[in-house]
Amino acid sequence: MSGNARTFILMAVMTALLMGLGGLLGGRGGLVFALIFAAGTNLWAFWNSDKAVLRQHGAQLLSDANGGELVAMVRRLADNAGLPMPKVYLLPTEQPNAFATGRNPQNSAVAVTQGLLQILDREELAGVIAHELAHIRSRDTLLMTVTATMAGAIAMLGNMFLFTGARGDGNRGLGILAMILAPIAAGLVQMAISRTREYQADALGAEIAGHPQGLAGALAKIASAAGRVMNVPAERNPASAAMFIVNPLGALRLDRMFATHPPTEERIARLMAMGSGGAMRRSGVPVVGR
Repeated sequence: MSGNARTFILMAVMTALLMGLGGLLGGRGGLVFALIFAAGTNLWAFWNSDKAVLRQHGAQLLSDANGGELVAMVRRLADNAGLPMPKVYLLPTEQPNAFATGRNPQNSAVAVTQGLLQILDREELAGVIAHELAHIRSRDTLLMTVTATMAGAIAMLGNMFLFTGARGDGNRGLGILAMILAPIAAGLVQMAISRTREYQADALGAEIAGHPQGLAGALAKIASAAGRVMNVPAERNPASAAMFIVNPLGALRLDRMFATHPPTEERIARLMAMGSGGAMRRSGVPVVGR
């Protein structure tokens, strides 16, 4: 299914969820409010969700002047992928991680954390960048950013419903129900992003970088550190978790009920099988030791 079709279906499902909460919140009037709110949120998300996510995570724009080898590496890999040069951002957190965002390849960005640059060698870093470029080339980024925005909207409306429902005994039960269902709905939104897209981005990223072992090594390092180093912006904005290459949550959140990423061990095994199969196309990207 194309990225545009998936995005349309996702928006329809999210709109239905928002309208359902609105109907519980205020009957017919709440339903109309939720419909208007959903339409506005969808429109806003299409044009601005990428900027909002970058702002939530304190992203700092890099250039050739201050981005050095990282910007140069992104440019080489983008050329290999047949993509326009995305903007490059640095996230000021010690947790190693990365994500891509943007409504299309012409308006895209790759963001990496400070911690990622500290623990990966050049081959591993190239694997991560290539994985994110694969998301851009497959147009997953619009789906991910819209999902994050809509999940946050559902949670917000659920919280509104909680406070409104608490005003009277008759609505108290509905308010409590909304409090319970809103996080579940947000989790289901994250699961709506098929976990297979991570496998696909791993495979395409390995092809873009030319060395699946690099991405495999990076995933092992990132997964090991992500559960030990807290990513404060991600903990504050859990709806954005599905955008990262490895789940950034865990330092404060104990729930694993809604897994947005396939098991890291399985991803590594698939990448190593690609390398041992001898079918990997070399991209020509120069890779040297750190």
